[in-house]
Amino acid sequence: MAVLQMQRISICALKKNRKAILEKLQAMGVMEINHVLEEDEDFHKMDTANARISFDKAASSADKALDILQEYAPKKQSMFSALEGKDLVEQEVYEQIIRDKERLLKTASKIQALDREQAEEKAEILKLENAIEGLNPWLNLDAPMNYGGTAHTVMLPGTMPGGTTMEQVYDLVAEQAPEVEGVEVHEISAEQDSTYLAVFCLRKDAEKVEEALRSGGFAKPAQICGDVPAQAVEAMKEQIAAHYAKIEQIRSDVAGLASERENLQLLADYYRVRSEKYAVLGELPQSDRTFVISGYVPKKCVADMERALKDKYDCVIDVEDLKEDEEAPVLLKNNSFASGAESVLTAFGLPGKGEIDPTSIMAVFYVFLFGMMLSDAAYGAIVSIACGVLLLKFPRMSESMKKAFQLFFWCGLSTLFWGILFGGYFGDAINVISRVFFGHEVGIKPLWFAPLDDPMKLLVFSMLFGVIHLFTGLGIKGYMCLRDKKYMDFLCDVVLWYALLIGLLIMLIPSELFASIAQMTIVFPPFVNTLGKVLAIVGAVGIVLMSGRSNKNFALRLALGAYDLYNVSGWLSDVLSYSRLLALGLATGVIASVINQMGSMAGKSVLGAILFIVVFIFGHIFNLAINLLGAYVHTNRLQFVEFFGKFYEGGGREFNPFKANTKYADVKEETKL
Repeated sequence: MAVLQMQRISICALKKNRKAILEKLQAMGVMEINHVLEEDEDFHKMDTANARISFDKAASSADKALDILQEYAPKKQSMFSALEGKDLVEQEVYEQIIRDKERLLKTASKIQALDREQAEEKAEILKLENAIEGLNPWLNLDAPMNYGGTAHTVMLPGTMPGGTTMEQVYDLVAEQAPEVEGVEVHEISAEQDSTYLAVFCLRKDAEKVEEALRSGGFAKPAQICGDVPAQAVEAMKEQIAAHYAKIEQIRSDVAGLASERENLQLLADYYRVRSEKYAVLGELPQSDRTFVISGYVPKKCVADMERALKDKYDCVIDVEDLKEDEEAPVLLKNNSFASGAESVLTAFGLPGKGEIDPTSIMAVFYVFLFGMMLSDAAYGAIVSIACGVLLLKFPRMSESMKKAFQLFFWCGLSTLFWGILFGGYFGDAINVISRVFFGHEVGIKPLWFAPLDDPMKLLVFSMLFGVIHLFTGLGIKGYMCLRDKKYMDFLCDVVLWYALLIGLLIMLIPSELFASIAQMTIVFPPFVNTLGKVLAIVGAVGIVLMSGRSNKNFALRLALGAYDLYNVSGWLSDVLSYSRLLALGLATGVIASVINQMGSMAGKSVLGAILFIVVFIFGHIFNLAINLLGAYVHTNRLQFVEFFGKFYEGGGREFNPFKANTKYADVKEETKL
């Protein structure tokens, strides 16, 4: 349970070594760059925008080439590929990629050029297919569509509205151009919306005939072919076949470059890392001969950094503790058990200035309460085994995902523990299977008690665990007050509330209300009852008098104190919130029992056994999934609202070190944090 102490480190070195030092810092990944030296007449910043644009362009080119390769020659991936994480490559391999970067950039450009060529071929195919579609109605025309006719005759190809008959066309010409003679109409084809015609007439009457036809909806074809339509279509089909052959050749050429996939990945990472380095380089204050870089480094890493830089470069390193008002970035360091809960804490907010890291304490309660909510031994075993196997099988998974699986591994063990205490193994599956299919009911008795048989007992213990959880949060607040030497705050804001709450608990436990809920009667000796009353009165009076202690107006002070005392209702509400432990614990068992009963409805038979297996598998998968989600959400709520509400605000800024943020692979370097 620790927030690593940060120190500010400033490095002044020769300008000629700035790139090498930056590469070293980037490889170590333990320093967050945070400049305090501004530009002046002696120190200035260099413009690295063009270099960064060039590097980003190269990285983008490699990424595009990789996307194309994945489309043309997909890399086989398992269903767990998202868990595999980034590859780890040797430094020698990475250096070879750097030496070969120009060739690989040309390869990336070639892949993109081939992809563009394929796109052009597909566009040509589409164009030809559209042309064929436009010519299909004219296939019966045995002359070119642009046929000019003879010295005295002309052909007018075009369309009329669907359903138009030859008689109607002749009547239209006769009506609109009665002086015209020698018109011959041929129907090429007919569709629902259009009738395709070839109209022959004397050349001298062509305009009159066309005008007459237009009055009836005649339109010239949008596409005019210089060849006989049937011949033109055949030629186009041959062209399409040639384009498809070209596409296949292109795809084969691209697939032949799939062997460069890993190299292109490293190339993209190389340029991406260089771009990040030059982004920092552009922010460095530099003189003619020197440069300065400063930022935050965890105290435990400072000595190693000094040694790594001073052994190789001429530089001056200044290390200083942080100023009182300086807010350093936050880096958490916890053991393997607690680190899994860091993601939960981060979702709420990292510790702010002066706050402790509550991860270790929170992890204990989180795992404890999660298991109590899910509370089925079989479910817990499944979750724990699944998470354990995935952690072992995929050691390179991302850090955030690894922490999540670590957390659920422990939550699974907690669920197994509570399931044994409550006697839940896929609900009452053992009892149902033995009774229905073997005719003799057997079962595993709970080590403690069965919540379905005694829900009020579970409610009482849920409240008890809630009180312990809340009192722990108040205790952490007390520790922070003592640590910061705020003794009055410790007395007034912690001790007095402990006195009031403990006193009220002592008064509540022997009462009839508690006896009716807990179904048990607890009697304290008279002096304990008296002690409870004294503690409650002292706590209440103290809170009224001291909560508004910063205000000099006595009346206002009392009013503020009375208002603060009213917060005892908030404590009651917080305790009642832990009834969700009962609700979710019962829900898991009830739904599991219903699933088992539904599966056994067909009785003892082959069909009944098949039905039971199907319902059992899918039903319990659903129950596990829905209650896993419920346990996760409600356990988070108990931490965020009830527990953190007593002592924790968050608001810290995450430590963001300057490091190689690669996308595809990690290079073996110095040991990082």
